[in-house]
Amino acid sequence: MINEALGRRAGGAERTPRRMVWLLAAAYGLTIANLYYCQPLLLQMAHSYAADSAVGYLPTAGQLGYALALPLVVPLGDIVRRRPLVCLLLLVDAAALAATAAAPTAGALLAAGAVIGLASASVVNILVPYAATAAAGHERGRVVATMLGGGLVGILLSRAVAGLTAAYFGWRVLYLASAAMTLLLAAVLARAMAPSAAEVPIGYGAQLRATARLAAREPLLRGRSLIGACVFGAFGVFWTTVAFLLADPPYRYGEAEIGLFTLVGAAGALAARVAGRAADRGRQSAWTGGLLILGVASFGAVALGDRSLAWLVAGLLVMDVAVHGTHLLNMSVVYGLVDGARSRIASVYMTFYTLGGVAGSAAGAGAYRSGGWTAVSATGAAFMAAGLAAWAREQHRAAKEPRPGRGHEGRAFGETR
Repeated sequence: MINEALGRRAGGAERTPRRMVWLLAAAYGLTIANLYYCQPLLLQMAHSYAADSAVGYLPTAGQLGYALALPLVVPLGDIVRRRPLVCLLLLVDAAALAATAAAPTAGALLAAGAVIGLASASVVNILVPYAATAAAGHERGRVVATMLGGGLVGILLSRAVAGLTAAYFGWRVLYLASAAMTLLLAAVLARAMAPSAAEVPIGYGAQLRATARLAAREPLLRGRSLIGACVFGAFGVFWTTVAFLLADPPYRYGEAEIGLFTLVGAAGALAARVAGRAADRGRQSAWTGGLLILGVASFGAVALGDRSLAWLVAGLLVMDVAVHGTHLLNMSVVYGLVDGARSRIASVYMTFYTLGGVAGSAAGAGAYRSGGWTAVSATGAAFMAAGLAAWAREQHRAAKEPRPGRGHEGRAFGETR
């Protein structure tokens, strides 16, 4: 059986079953898509509630739930059995999706959206540490890259699926279908995930304190989390404002054209795969620096995008490779810090990462209002440059205080308590 094979690692030399990796990646994509279905449907959904403007806050409600899940729910992945936890969270997610479909008021819709964000974020950020723990050290980069690729495909396809389904059947049917799919996913994972005891036999409060101590005591975790926050901040700067650029002269694109433009982001999936191979060869540091330099340069091309679509697409492709490749390399590094309790690491890293995206979105919107597309490009480059500076500081610290044996497999968990 898949779950039995996944439980055997033979001293770290055995490969993780490919079927299980792809199943987890598909689960990641299907679950994260639940957060993004609403984005192209807000106008249609508002009409169902007498054009209530509160519906426009549905993505914000989902992101709020996502942000709460990272420090409060994700650490549970270390102290309870992961298989029942993931299945329970998927059941909560399915219930919230069904409640969204049946929501009688905009207020009920927002409440259900927040629960979808919390449950979906918890599932995906527990599945990634689960896959990283099950993978042998020599293949962890590949496994995590496959997971992240599944998530990116889920995000990209969610908008197209939502638009087509809602156009023919209405948005409520879309959410009912998603609830049914999530229930099916819970049943599949209940059979496929390896049964295992909790990694850490401590209580919830002790786990939260241990997570805070881990962040305080691991400079490499803090440094990589800061790099992640910076690159996702640059990503937020771009995607918060590019729709305004494309809707204005000289482009004057409509919603359909702008939606198709987002498919260019598929380059990130390829970047994650290539970066995953580099991570498995122990080249995380050099590749991170190179990708960050590319990220800074990409906004030079982006700056020319207000007059040339070719430059805009070229800049986006390079930026997307830099963001997703760096994110994968960061995760490869931080998940190798310890041999257990990786949900703590996920909680710390993804909290920083998400806050960086929020900061980038806010900075991008302010830059566009004050200085147009030139200011947006400069702001994105500044976020990338900050990530590059954090990487340079990491290299300086590593040169002064070499720490043998920590680059790939990390320490045993007991050393971090």
